[in-house]
Amino acid sequence: MKITKQQRAARTGPRLGFHRGLLTIWPLALALILPAIPAEASMFKGEALDKAANVLAWIVLIVVPIVGIVAFWLVHILPEKIAEKRKHPQAKAIQTLCLLSLFFGGLLWPLAWLWAYTKPVLYKMAYGTDTVEHDDHGQQPAPAATKTDPVELQLLRAKVKELEAKLAGTQTQQGGAA
Repeated sequence: MKITKQQRAARTGPRLGFHRGLLTIWPLALALILPAIPAEASMFKGEALDKAANVLAWIVLIVVPIVGIVAFWLVHILPEKIAEKRKHPQAKAIQTLCLLSLFFGGLLWPLAWLWAYTKPVLYKMAYGTDTVEHDDHGQQPAPAATKTDPVELQLLRAKVKELEAKLAGTQTQQGGAA
């Protein structure tokens, strides 16, 4: 199959002709213009340059470490805040792990992060819930007891009285036998 000039032009787009000449000239024009622009290392000169360097040095020596320490601290208390927000029953332990992580250079922080996002399975089995309300002072109240049916409560009280009577009977028998 033979391709005509029109088909080739349609495939490749328009010829650059005049534009190709401009593309080869612009680096030369740029090379001629750049040496005319004076190069300066700073906008300050003399005493102003020394003063700016001193101010920048003090900022780097004082402000940057303070900001770094605060950022490090804020990142390390994130698991504690997450645990409180998610009403994690082991929030105090996560808080302790976060504090220890600060002293160990952040090595324990990933563990605290993972712990804050996990659900305590054994806690739920023991107490029937996996969340605990925290008060404003960070104290953790005991898990709320589940509401029981009044009929079930009466049955339980009767069972307790029966067991107490049975226990009192066995104690009197043991006391009389001795």
